[in-house]
Amino acid sequence: MTDATALLREPWEHFERQQRAGKFGIWVFLASETLFFGALMLTYAVCRVEHPEAFAAAGRATNIWFGTINTAILLTSSLTMAVASQAAAQSERSRTLVLTCLGLTAALGLAFIVVKGFEYKEDIDKQLIPGAGFALSQAAAQLFYGLYWLVTGVHAIHLTIGIVLVVRLIVLGATRRIRLRENPEIEVTALYWHLVDIVWIFLYPLIYLPGRAS
Repeated sequence: MTDATALLREPWEHFERQQRAGKFGIWVFLASETLFFGALMLTYAVCRVEHPEAFAAAGRATNIWFGTINTAILLTSSLTMAVASQAAAQSERSRTLVLTCLGLTAALGLAFIVVKGFEYKEDIDKQLIPGAGFALSQAAAQLFYGLYWLVTGVHAIHLTIGIVLVVRLIVLGATRRIRLRENPEIEVTALYWHLVDIVWIFLYPLIYLPGRAS
């Protein structure tokens, strides 16, 4: 049995077509996700233009250390995911490297969620949830934190899904229930993971940097 035959799944008759279909499907999905997050960021931009002082005050109330640490964690996880994807494309001898890098990626993703949890707790303690008892005096600052909770919450859900996908590959690969070499599932998962990273790279300056320079 060849490598390609072992990876072939129904209803596909040829592995090359299966690969092309998988890549096309994930790119369509990534495009829809880009439009979704793009709409949220556009909403943020319009609100910020209309209420620059309130957004600057709200930005200064965020914890930039938590945001910066999480940015470093996520960028590192993007590197380990890329190494796993490239190693999987090389040879079966890279199996240990693939599993190690996938494990590091999942661990870093979990670290991001833990740091975000500490940040959310601090936000709640500082009464930075829009509504009665909101800590900041500027009314429009509630717009900032409404978008903050929405976009970071949706991003955390996407990251959690990514962690589940990576852990699934680790379990199936470690028990040899799937072949890791040239497996399109690793490339597709890597593309999803990189989308989550890229979205955060845009969210970080929007959330944590307003008002810091003044």
